[in-house]
Amino acid sequence: MKIGLVLSGGGARGIAHLGVIKALSEMGIHFDQIAGTSAGAIVGALLAQGYTPDESLKIIESSSFVRHLRPAWNRMGLLRLDAIADLYRKYIPHDSFEGLQIPLHVVAVDLNAGEQVIFDRGELIRPVLASCCLPGIFEPFLINKRQFVDGGVLNNLPVDIIEHKVDLLIGSHCNPLGTSKPIRSMRGVIERSIILAVQSKTREKFTRCNVLLEPTDLSGYGPADVGKARELFRIGYQYTRSMAADIEKALDTATVEQ
Repeated sequence: MKIGLVLSGGGARGIAHLGVIKALSEMGIHFDQIAGTSAGAIVGALLAQGYTPDESLKIIESSSFVRHLRPAWNRMGLLRLDAIADLYRKYIPHDSFEGLQIPLHVVAVDLNAGEQVIFDRGELIRPVLASCCLPGIFEPFLINKRQFVDGGVLNNLPVDIIEHKVDLLIGSHCNPLGTSKPIRSMRGVIERSIILAVQSKTREKFTRCNVLLEPTDLSGYGPADVGKARELFRIGYQYTRSMAADIEKALDTATVEQ
């Protein structure tokens, strides 16, 4: 049975994907296809390269990684991501989709054409970075003279990319709405508004997953909480372990239906 994994965007909350994956691995679940948007693309690339969830967490916790990935405001309200391509090459030196151990599909949005673009062959690192360019925070990423922004603008849980390639689809969604604290900053207004807009487009995708994992405790964290990586990892892990019976049931049902 072929199993697909879909990983949503969500900024620092995407670190919870690693905890989810660790718990799934302990259940004996491995993946034949991966699709990811934004933070999900970063996690997906590390997983597809062969890093374990714990190894990936250590990479993300490294000081240079955190410093470059943390959203920040300069006088133009933008942060460039292209400067960290060399940092990624330290961990994925071949810099190609073909060199990965698991097929990976990354979603970004062509800002001018107004359409999503799926990257799954050729150069790897720059498309992953393009998928992370949250509008208003990161400057659009230029690839082949096209401006790309965060894939979550149009497709934050890209189940449609791989659902026809697998027998069972597991979705990891790290943007539960929950009850938001009062917004007290411009960044908070933008972040919450983006989450609301993206969520409205994502709910239809939930029903297309055989298993949907959405740790509710993540609602208490923001997309810039990279410094709370260990907590986010733990939340993803513990939630997935608590869902073990439902996950096993879904696996059994898919096996019978084959």
